[in-house]
Amino acid sequence: MKKFVFLVLIVSLAVFSCKTGKYADTNRVYKKQVRALSKQLREYPVRDSAGLNYADWVGTTNLSLRKPNFVVIHHTAQNSCDHTLRTFTQTRNPVSSHYVICRDGTVHHMLNDLLRAHHAGVSKWGNNSDLNSSSIGIEIDNNGSEPFSEPQLVALLTLLDRLKKAYSIPTGNFIGHADVAPGRKVDPSRFFPWQRLAQQGFGHWYDTTAVTVPDNFDPLLALRIIGYSLSNEKNAIQSYKIHFVPQDTTRSFTEADRKILADLVRKYQ
Repeated sequence: MKKFVFLVLIVSLAVFSCKTGKYADTNRVYKKQVRALSKQLREYPVRDSAGLNYADWVGTTNLSLRKPNFVVIHHTAQNSCDHTLRTFTQTRNPVSSHYVICRDGTVHHMLNDLLRAHHAGVSKWGNNSDLNSSSIGIEIDNNGSEPFSEPQLVALLTLLDRLKKAYSIPTGNFIGHADVAPGRKVDPSRFFPWQRLAQQGFGHWYDTTAVTVPDNFDPLLALRIIGYSLSNEKNAIQSYKIHFVPQDTTRSFTEADRKILADLVRKYQ
């Protein structure tokens, strides 16, 4: 058990071993917080576990770290990478992300992949209502009203490839903030090239050339099968269109949408 906790600590600290530089102070705070988390791991059973005591503890020999199963992509809605980095290193705004990708393609790794970032907020995808606990968050420096730069997209695809292989993340589990928080979030914006990502195996896309839509096809049910929350149907339609039909700003289904959804359901099921 002690060896396992030590390993967790070493892995978590390795990414920020630098003691100098612009963010040296916040890097030290990061290390302090990780040490506190490793101390929690050494407690067994957890002190506030009702009805348990140390005499009843039996440590299993079969364990590993929890791993992420989703990647949630955002745009920063800010005007510079430095602005975002400052935001994510200030305690007054408890938001964070595992990665930030700057306009020149620089990738800042801000949090160990195995730790929980505060990036998705109130969110839902399928039956998962706590995306922060099961996902990696990637923020792309973009104010939301401009195209993403080519260096950013090349860096993103390289990063996604590494994450998919490292954690065996399913193809359909590469999603956007707007997908998991309909009506509350619209990122990454309609400029984001989801089709290009899908062509590389990060998310699904559609092909309606040979699609026949059943007479009893229900497009709202299709959205739910894909993963969208239907707590507000209009918001769900908007988020679907941001991702799959970005040129359409309406919140109603067309015949083209029915064909798209009929093909997507087959891929997401």
